[in-house]
Amino acid sequence: MSYFNDETASKTIGEGQLSGFVSKQWNIGDNPNGGYLACIALRAVAQLSKKHKDPVTVTAHFLRPGIPDTPCEIYVESIRTGRTITTMRASLHQEGKPRVEIIAGLGDLPGKSTGLTSIKIPAPKILPPDFCPQRSASEQGILLPLLKRLDVRISPLERELKVKKAKVSGWIKLIDEDAPSTLAAMLFADAFPPSIFGLVGNIGWVPTLELTVQIRRKPSPGWVQGDFNTLDLNDGRMIEDGLLWDNDGNLIAQSRQISLLLGS
Repeated sequence: MSYFNDETASKTIGEGQLSGFVSKQWNIGDNPNGGYLACIALRAVAQLSKKHKDPVTVTAHFLRPGIPDTPCEIYVESIRTGRTITTMRASLHQEGKPRVEIIAGLGDLPGKSTGLTSIKIPAPKILPPDFCPQRSASEQGILLPLLKRLDVRISPLERELKVKKAKVSGWIKLIDEDAPSTLAAMLFADAFPPSIFGLVGNIGWVPTLELTVQIRRKPSPGWVQGDFNTLDLNDGRMIEDGLLWDNDGNLIAQSRQISLLLGS
């Protein structure tokens, strides 16, 4: 059994139309995690793609919060199928209103190195997962049901806010030990605590307006290491850049999102 696969699944009910269900188990407070909602739409896109299955680049716009424990409909449109990339669009609706819009480029991603010339971003040295405490709902001051689905470990210095810096790093994996996938990389890019907490403290919910993730390769089994930084905060809107590496130290994804710092 895979919670992630089961709770992002949808079935075709018409031409370019699928039905799914938004689980409450991926909530941050009262709202489903944005990365989780995007994964429901993204899995529907991959399901209907006739040629390519691996997400290579995905941009998600979050129009309004999702509704937990409620059915959803996903409307999928194929824009273009090329030799190396298939471009598709999807819209996730609940109760007659669009919640998330994504546009995705799908391809065939490698696992191990292809041997071609490459520029690599090495994973920074941090303590192993066993020495990193779990992400805490009580410290953030908000209920985090998604911790029933994800094991998130935070670097001790950042968790204890000993370093006043808009940064968070640590480790993540699915709680049921299901191997990470290219689809799960989209989820992991939005599942760590907001990096701005390291500067302003744990202030609750920081809703994402837009999230773009570029997936670089298929991850190896095991923990995924994450590193996220906010270098730009203005008028209550922050831009966060993120990097994810697999258990072998290979970069699997890069992300950028713009979010609201509520109450700032």
